[in-house]
Amino acid sequence: MKTDYDVVVVGGGPAGSTMASYLAQAGMSVAVIEGATFPREHVGESLVPATTPVLVEIGALGKIDEADFPKKYGASWTSGLSGYIPLLGHQGLSHGWTADIQFVERNQPGVDRDYTFHVDRGRFDAILLKHSQESGATVFNGMRVRRVDFSDPQFVTVECSVGPRTVEYTARMVVDASGRQTLLGRQLRTKVADPVFDQYAVHTWFEGLDRAALAPSEAQVDHIFVHFLAVKDSWVWQIPITDRVTSIGVVSQKARYREFDGDQEEFFWEMVSSRPELRDALKNSRQVRPFKTEGDYSYSMKQICGDRYVLIGDAARFVDPIFSSGVSVALNSARIAAQDIIAAHQAGDFGKERFARYEQKLRRAVTYWYEFISIYYRLNVLFTAFVQDPRYRIDVLKMLQGDVYDGEEPKALAAMREVLATVESNPEHLWHKYLGTLRAPTAAPSF
Repeated sequence: MKTDYDVVVVGGGPAGSTMASYLAQAGMSVAVIEGATFPREHVGESLVPATTPVLVEIGALGKIDEADFPKKYGASWTSGLSGYIPLLGHQGLSHGWTADIQFVERNQPGVDRDYTFHVDRGRFDAILLKHSQESGATVFNGMRVRRVDFSDPQFVTVECSVGPRTVEYTARMVVDASGRQTLLGRQLRTKVADPVFDQYAVHTWFEGLDRAALAPSEAQVDHIFVHFLAVKDSWVWQIPITDRVTSIGVVSQKARYREFDGDQEEFFWEMVSSRPELRDALKNSRQVRPFKTEGDYSYSMKQICGDRYVLIGDAARFVDPIFSSGVSVALNSARIAAQDIIAAHQAGDFGKERFARYEQKLRRAVTYWYEFISIYYRLNVLFTAFVQDPRYRIDVLKMLQGDVYDGEEPKALAAMREVLATVESNPEHLWHKYLGTLRAPTAAPSF
């Protein structure tokens, strides 16, 4: 049977548009079905260098350069605490409460520059979606996918709505890039709440924030900043959007928000007030967007591929945005899965086993991310120690660059795991009192 398309991609965000570009450029017929009309607002504005090789491969990097987004040369972590604390009994590790990294410190395969970007996701996503269309994909805006019918073993039927009308498209397979709407995860009932992370964010944009006053040096002014709060498992992101506009978001546990006696704006200022210098700087700037919230933060899927389908990006897995991994996972999952889909198309076989390579690579990468983030939340003083220690700094930087899709487990991760176990098992340890409340189980879900 001849289908309408080789592949239907559900969702036109970075994962979906990147997938569509790869497949269309390989000569496949592709439709992208996106419920929103672009440009539209979206959180997740800071990139990591692992996005660069993908943008080069699909031919979109020049368009991102032309958009003149602020360049991101590194990242910084700040704390209201000061002083040095030794980590006794583990090779003399000691550290301060703050840390910073520069991407130039490590060469990364496929990356030809020492920076990536902070992006207005409305503009960034629109550029990538338009690029997929220019690559040959058919893009439907304002059309919502309601369900996917897998009853025929030869093809899928994608059921959509446009206003009051219902339309259907057939394809050899479907790619779910629906983000945190998790279309197939909900339909197939494979979505599982994460047993550890139940985070919640309140965020907005400010104009005129004095970023220099919050940065230790001029070189760090346009870094992404993670400001630790004097509240366990809580932090603030600070991301430049333009030379005048800065994205600010408070992240904490959802239970803390539910227990708070006030609205989202009051919660935001209550949390930020635990860092007076940050609160004062924000009060001296102008809020230019309403407060928005992000819930349903962390989840996994029992499976991310099957006969005639794969899940990519946030539709496959979402942990936590602490290390700006969202767009990187979106683009790289699209890159890896596209290779398997192109091979499946050439073989005329879209069975689950055709996507085993993608599943293996994404499982490994997300497992590294998951444990790295878990350790960070459990004992963030350990993270800053490893950032500053010359024995581990480059290995930690590799993970922060998003370079986790090929190769063995980062050596720093094994060392961090060892130190954390030592601290957890010894109530007298100097760092025991700094343990956070989040604790990853030994059998945390891979997806």
